[in-house]
Amino acid sequence: MPVTDPTPMRRSRTRSTRRRRGRARLGLGLAIALAAIPVLAVLAVFAALAVPGWPPARTLLAADIAGGPVVYAVDALSAIALATVLIRRWRRRTLLAALGGGAVLAIAMGVLVAVANAQLWFGVQLDPGVWAWSIAVGLAAGVALASLFGTGAARRVVAGAAVLACVLAGVVGVNAVFGLNRTLADLAGVTLAHPIALPTAARTATAAAPSATPTGPLWQSWRAPAGMPAHGTTGQVTIPATVSGFTARQAGLYLPPAALVAHPPTLPLVVMMMGQPGNPDPSFVAQVLDGYAARHRGLAPIVVVADQLGNPAHDTLCLDTARYGKVMTYITQDVVTWARANLRIEEDPADWVVAGYSNGGECALSFGARDPGLWHNVLDVSGEAYPGSDRTAQTLAEDFHGDRAAYLAAYPATILKQHAYSDMFAVFTVGSNDGVYRSQAQEMVAATRAAGWTSDYAEIPNGGHVLKALMGGLQQGFAALYPRLGLSAPGATP
Repeated sequence: MPVTDPTPMRRSRTRSTRRRRGRARLGLGLAIALAAIPVLAVLAVFAALAVPGWPPARTLLAADIAGGPVVYAVDALSAIALATVLIRRWRRRTLLAALGGGAVLAIAMGVLVAVANAQLWFGVQLDPGVWAWSIAVGLAAGVALASLFGTGAARRVVAGAAVLACVLAGVVGVNAVFGLNRTLADLAGVTLAHPIALPTAARTATAAAPSATPTGPLWQSWRAPAGMPAHGTTGQVTIPATVSGFTARQAGLYLPPAALVAHPPTLPLVVMMMGQPGNPDPSFVAQVLDGYAARHRGLAPIVVVADQLGNPAHDTLCLDTARYGKVMTYITQDVVTWARANLRIEEDPADWVVAGYSNGGECALSFGARDPGLWHNVLDVSGEAYPGSDRTAQTLAEDFHGDRAAYLAAYPATILKQHAYSDMFAVFTVGSNDGVYRSQAQEMVAATRAAGWTSDYAEIPNGGHVLKALMGGLQQGFAALYPRLGLSAPGATP
């Protein structure tokens, strides 16, 4: 019987083993490379937050995370990672475990959002988009987590990366639903200094010129000079807390086109405050007012977006307190004094507006109610009815030390009953489907009217308590305020 030489067979098995090992090493290398992308992205974010002044860090922090390439890249990365997890030979038991894990986590996320809404953990009813993103991320991450078991090292690495990538996509998606944090710096509460050059012609030292000293309301007398910019400009300014000592972040400033010419007119002033958490970002009001200015020969109010928080995690209640400092003094004295000294603005309170969104809306209403000699106009966009309305018991205990009478005295409804008002005008806006703040806005409209104010009320269709409510509220508010401020003809819709 002939003897068969086993050497070729052994060599074939050896080559086959080497090929398998080579493919395994290649797969593991690719998996590690894919997994490194979200890990490096997270590390880069932490590095940028640690050293925000470093030029590459500033570029990263200034990236738009509410739309555009960054959002598409994050979504694409999570989709690729998840697809890599799913493309495999599935055993029935493993497939059922993956689907079950995804379903359980998706249901858990949905229940979590439901509880958050019921308990008002975030102070507002969450938009349906938040539900959608939370459930989608729960499903995807659950499938990826279940895929960590019953597979090789390379796929386990990819599955871990897929979980991280899906969470990143969820954070970016939910942020885009709210739309108020346009950049990573906004989301982290980091202010990227973008100084703005103040007009060289100060209010008290402007050379006399026909355009600078018009007679009659601006909508009649102002003539836009040749070469006036088509758009206003925005930036940050430092407002010294000379009287209050409050540690505020830099304020935002919007200068309309009419303020940027050689001989600008004196313009109305708006002091605005954003929500909590939030940033003194002038870009939202600038977008709205640039549109109005384009239709009114460059005329719009000068807007100071002041910081009433100091820290985005703090709800200062816009009061002078031992806990957070003299916030009311900062806004009503330091900010006002700075504006009078540095901006070419009208002196008549009839041409001044105190405005705010959400937390800032309640601040604006309180300031207007307390000091009708300083403010004759209030714009309250989706504002609270009283300080700390989303956490009443906690506010009473921590900020008022259990003194209910002192807490009630800080309510705008209480303040309104203590003053005699004349020539007070207010605009209240709210999302039509904002279940929490809609009723509060209606209560404040009734309270101000009972106090003798002229108060307008507008609902933003399906605006919720997100960007749509803010932008729609600003549109509606300035539509009512423009004739009042002399920027458009009385009775006209600007």
